[in-house]
Amino acid sequence: MVGARRPQFVLFGSSIVQQSFGNGGWGAILADKYARKADIMLRGYGGWNSRNALQVIDQVFPKDAAVQPSLVITYFGGNDSMKLIPAKFSPHVPLPEFTENMKKIATHLKSLSEKTRVIFLSVPPANDEMIIQHYGFSHQHLDFLLFSFFFLPCKTSILTLELEVKAIDLWTIMQQKDDWLTTCFTDGIHLASEGSNIVANEIMRALEVAEWEPSLHWKLLPSEFVGITPFDSEGN
Repeated sequence: MVGARRPQFVLFGSSIVQQSFGNGGWGAILADKYARKADIMLRGYGGWNSRNALQVIDQVFPKDAAVQPSLVITYFGGNDSMKLIPAKFSPHVPLPEFTENMKKIATHLKSLSEKTRVIFLSVPPANDEMIIQHYGFSHQHLDFLLFSFFFLPCKTSILTLELEVKAIDLWTIMQQKDDWLTTCFTDGIHLASEGSNIVANEIMRALEVAEWEPSLHWKLLPSEFVGITPFDSEGN
């Protein structure tokens, strides 16, 4: 712990999380918005799926930690949704197992403390042409749409009630932007600054409307050391 205690927000997931502190990334946007209010901590692991997450969740989020996070924003599903090509090296996780894994992840995170809140991010859409240009294969090898059903609006209320988490349906929200295909991605899968802006805005919107006590919305969190002048008593 460094200095006075602030709320901890942990970003937990695969490469879309790992890259979120890059220039214009959604994690960097949140860190800037919550400056002097909360510590945004990055726990992103490129190439990982929900199965990998469960293998280390006790180490990343130990139940006996002296300080538990106030918020965990979790993203898995992009790698889980890859089809079996070839099966030996694919990160694919069958949808029923993915669903159970996410339930176990939510259960563990919720058990950390009574005030640990959880937000799940869904799989976003993808740009097939950009994927082919960058990687040489089509996103037809990815079951993104199938895995997004875990978060779509018809399921969100069920997910929220059963797991007591917030869910943000990036699949639907991102496609509401007219030029999403050309502006939201760096390679057809990972997010450019425009895609990251959408993610950050939706997270802040979710935090604003959440009926959580205390509120975790940036406007309602106190700033650290307010009232202390940056100059000493002699004006230096």
